[in-house]
Amino acid sequence: MTTPPAEAERIRSYLVAQAAKLTLPQLVEKIRSDASPLAELATAVPADRFRDEPPGGGWSAAQVWDHIVTTSDRVARAIEGMLESRTAPAAISDLIDAATKYDLPDGPSYYRLFNERREQLLERVLRAKGDENLDVKVPHAWFGDLNWREWLLFLRIHDIDHIGQLKDIATRFGGAA
Repeated sequence: MTTPPAEAERIRSYLVAQAAKLTLPQLVEKIRSDASPLAELATAVPADRFRDEPPGGGWSAAQVWDHIVTTSDRVARAIEGMLESRTAPAAISDLIDAATKYDLPDGPSYYRLFNERREQLLERVLRAKGDENLDVKVPHAWFGDLNWREWLLFLRIHDIDHIGQLKDIATRFGGAA
């Protein structure tokens, strides 16, 4: 995925403005709600086709799910680090990689891992005051330096992007998305 500069600036403006405006419960609800299609999409590609590239090329459902889980965990660890110790980790990569880290058998297995980790993060966020350590920033390759609230909202954008990708893969395999 490449993001043209104007689009990257538009997304960055959204992340900064909404992360500052919304309360933590509102942010958490928005993230949970917009990630909810992942539960259904976990079963949209049959297990026997889960590692196959879709007709016409592109990443397999396994590669996309692995990327979702990996990036979500990296961002969660960074947010937790910023909240707990004011430590800014290195830049967070959200580039999709053809290799898979988790090697799970199917979408439901990935979704369980994703959801468990996501809920851990959201529970931690809901214990925050909301204004702590906002001066600690971590760079994103396209959206610049982001604080923990902005990274939290980034997860929403990331989920929505890959929900679309999973729907496309399911459709190309003739499944319902």
